[in-house]
Amino acid sequence: MTARESSASYFAELSRDLLGAPQEEPTTDAVVRRALEVVRAAQHASVTMRRSAATQTIASTSDLATDCDRLQYELGEGPCVDAALEQEPFVAGDLRTDRRWPTWGHHVADLGVHSVLSVQLSTPSEVLGALNLYAERRQAFDRDDVDAALIYTTHAANALGTARLVTGLQTAMESRHLIGVAQGILMRTYDLDLDRSFELLRRYSSHTNTKLRDVARHVVEHGRLPTTSSN
Repeated sequence: MTARESSASYFAELSRDLLGAPQEEPTTDAVVRRALEVVRAAQHASVTMRRSAATQTIASTSDLATDCDRLQYELGEGPCVDAALEQEPFVAGDLRTDRRWPTWGHHVADLGVHSVLSVQLSTPSEVLGALNLYAERRQAFDRDDVDAALIYTTHAANALGTARLVTGLQTAMESRHLIGVAQGILMRTYDLDLDRSFELLRRYSSHTNTKLRDVARHVVEHGRLPTTSSN
């Protein structure tokens, strides 16, 4: 990194840029793209996220980064798996001989990747996952790269946490609106009051194991509750 890139003003500007995309998907794309600018030794980057007890790659700069991640999930070993669970950064300069991940390291070395740097993405309230940086040359990452990645992931995690919150709030608002419209249709169709119309939606959702918003969407689109199968 240059002197400018290591300054507080650079990271403040970077944070504003990441927060400029309120939706979660554009934010993750920006995180991996800008990571390669911050840690110049990296050639490939990905973001691993923990979702419903499963770990998955939600953004990457190349198919090679995605393949390196996928092998970790399949084998159950690797730095991004460890970084998503532990706060310390994981760095390796010769993956073919690194004893921490012997099977995974051998496989990715065959793919041409020899160095990795994985850093946890977390906010004060939750662990989101990990940022993974891959390089094709050995001993690619030094102490300055690790420090830069640690600073960067603080800003990236805040941006991802904000994007997730905004996306969740938008989904909740859209669902609430959809349910309200469906209630109005049921009130008019079946001569129900507000409470009874909601109870009808809730009971149908529970009995059919269908999400409430999906039941509401059907009512809005078809003017009635879905018909249940007699089989």
